[in-house]
Amino acid sequence: MTQTLAHVALVVRDYDEAIDFYVNTLGFELVDDTYQPEQDKRWVVVRPSGGGTSILLARASNERQEAAVGDQAGGRVFLFLQTDDFWRDFKAYQDKGVTFVRAPVEQPYGTVAVFEDLYGTRWDLIEFRKTT
Repeated sequence: MTQTLAHVALVVRDYDEAIDFYVNTLGFELVDDTYQPEQDKRWVVVRPSGGGTSILLARASNERQEAAVGDQAGGRVFLFLQTDDFWRDFKAYQDKGVTFVRAPVEQPYGTVAVFEDLYGTRWDLIEFRKTT
């Protein structure tokens, strides 16, 4: 059996402001933005420029979902963005106003810092140490 993780749903407050953050601030690609009139919602998919698992930006449609925006992991890091150049991306994100809530640290597995998206969802920006 062969399986892959295609998408991770991330509940957001507004499609357009989320697209703006992920595409224009983090440099993700907009893969799909299709209106679904039968449900009055959009199918919005973004992914990091290097590929991999995509994120489905799912607009909150009720009070329970609205309460989860920015806190889908209960305050823990929810998503892990792997980079090939930590310091390049760290600096670029800082320059674009991304909030880092944990400073960069060198760990045995690589260099990592924690940032928040526009709603407060926590992410690791990580460059794994190369093994020989």
